[in-house]
Amino acid sequence: MPHIAFDKKIDLMDFSKKFIPIFQKEPILIKITTIFVDKENLTALLPTVAISDSQQQYLIEISTSKSKTTIRLYPPTDPEKTDSVKTSMALLAKQMINHYPDFEITKTNLSEYIKMVNKN
Repeated sequence: MPHIAFDKKIDLMDFSKKFIPIFQKEPILIKITTIFVDKENLTALLPTVAISDSQQQYLIEISTSKSKTTIRLYPPTDPEKTDSVKTSMALLAKQMINHYPDFEITKTNLSEYIKMVNKN
């Protein structure tokens, strides 16, 4: 399962206020327009659309604990793990790092996608 883990806990309500909708047209269409945060401020869901060879709609989940934050696909939506799906997660991670530059990625299986979105 694709994931990106950070070394610190994020304040999801703060991030939701700073969140800028993601709309990428090329080379793959990716759209993430909103974020929903649970009342405990521990989990956020972001409805996502990715279109390359096919269209997929799914949720990206940001979850927090005392010492880390993880981006992953929300299991009940279970999209096919295409390049467009992995790129959407990397774009979200890029935005989080832009808002919180002291955050560091501690674990991921999406390194090549993160490098790719950071070039742009």
